[in-house]
Amino acid sequence: MTFWVMMAVLGSAFLHALWNSLIKVGASRLGAMIILSIGEVPIGLAVAAMRPTLNPAAWPWVLAAGCAHLFYKSFLTYAYEHGDLSRVYPIARGTAPLIVAVIGPLLALAFPTQMAADSLTFHEYAGIFVLGCGILLMAQGVFANGESRKLLPFALGSACATASYTLLDGHGARVAGDAIAYVAWVFVVDGLFFATGMLLWKGLTVLPRQAKPWGVGFIASAASYGAYGVSVWAMTIAPIAVVAALRETSILFAVLIGWLAFGERMTKGKALAAVVIVGGVILTRI
Repeated sequence: MTFWVMMAVLGSAFLHALWNSLIKVGASRLGAMIILSIGEVPIGLAVAAMRPTLNPAAWPWVLAAGCAHLFYKSFLTYAYEHGDLSRVYPIARGTAPLIVAVIGPLLALAFPTQMAADSLTFHEYAGIFVLGCGILLMAQGVFANGESRKLLPFALGSACATASYTLLDGHGARVAGDAIAYVAWVFVVDGLFFATGMLLWKGLTVLPRQAKPWGVGFIASAASYGAYGVSVWAMTIAPIAVVAALRETSILFAVLIGWLAFGERMTKGKALAAVVIVGGVILTRI
């Protein structure tokens, strides 16, 4: 991996942490997430228009992934309502690869014709152990520092949804034959599902009336797609495992943003837990 590709992947990691931090800007986390979802639709359509027509067999996977994203955003939104970015993000982001690493091979055994089987290596088992320790350490900090315990089920729910769409995307992109087109349509479906569902449930009053939240939301949409696009580009010219591992520095970026931008309390335990989670994720992905 060249220096400039490495810097691009680090930029992708920062963008992922950035769009999550932008959701915490303003009074309404739900309103911010709806705006982000609305912004995803034109971005996805613009990218899809420049790609080949999607394989019809991929549409069930696109719809399933869109549903998984609906739950992911819902859980993540309410997790941020109850907890700090520097606490929620590492738990949600770190638990997802742990679930994929454990559940993926089991699903491959149960559905051998639908999913490719991947046997776990020693370092992946080591990564799962380290990940578990880091997540437990981060979760323990919630109880030790008197933070709202309500963030935990929402953060873990977000992680489960992330693991779900990760497993769906792995097969869906292969069926589609064009990963970029597949993800573009997932963005469109995801944005429509979440924005429409939340507006029907909560009504138009949940949307901010000021211009600033809309601007921030659309910036978050662009950052979200940019984070993914840069990663996909990097994986075409550098080892996929190295790119995937390096991108997990987003956890550290989120912790730093929470501390420096939002004034969230930074304890030694939180910092150590974040580093342990990053180390575990890297082990599972190398």
